[in-house]
Amino acid sequence: MGGNSPCASCKLLRRRCAKDCTFAPYFPSHEPQKFAIVHKVFGASNVSKMLQELPVHQRADAVSSLVYEANARVRDPVYGCVGAISYLQNQVSELQMQLAVAQAEILCIQMQNEQVISPNPEINQDQKTYFTQDELTQFLNYGSSSSNNNNVYDSLKRDNIYGHDMVS
Repeated sequence: MGGNSPCASCKLLRRRCAKDCTFAPYFPSHEPQKFAIVHKVFGASNVSKMLQELPVHQRADAVSSLVYEANARVRDPVYGCVGAISYLQNQVSELQMQLAVAQAEILCIQMQNEQVISPNPEINQDQKTYFTQDELTQFLNYGSSSSNNNNVYDSLKRDNIYGHDMVS
């Protein structure tokens, strides 16, 4: 950068910003918090080494990743961005479970409406297809491997439709 204003890194480290400063293109002087957080988590020396080992065309992406991880580490010092990813994955699993429950409820309501609206004497009881309680439980647990699904499953035990337990 040199000349006018030192980059955020050189300003924070209180040194002169050289023309070939590694940090200048990625930590401009008008974004001092960006370098401050990266410096706090990784240290200026480590960041400098990481940037110098990368080709120039990959450095901007690396800096973005470092800033993201540093922010995540400040919020969650133990897990960092992995904690945020895990949280979001658990949230997706819970929403998928809620969707499966809603789809099962819709199916139950449709089947009940079919019975009320158009009872067809030609269809024999053996020809109709219904979920047994075990099949419904298996359907609701399909594809779920998260331990948080047990919480959703337990809440299903308490929730009911039309006064009947969904799952026993």
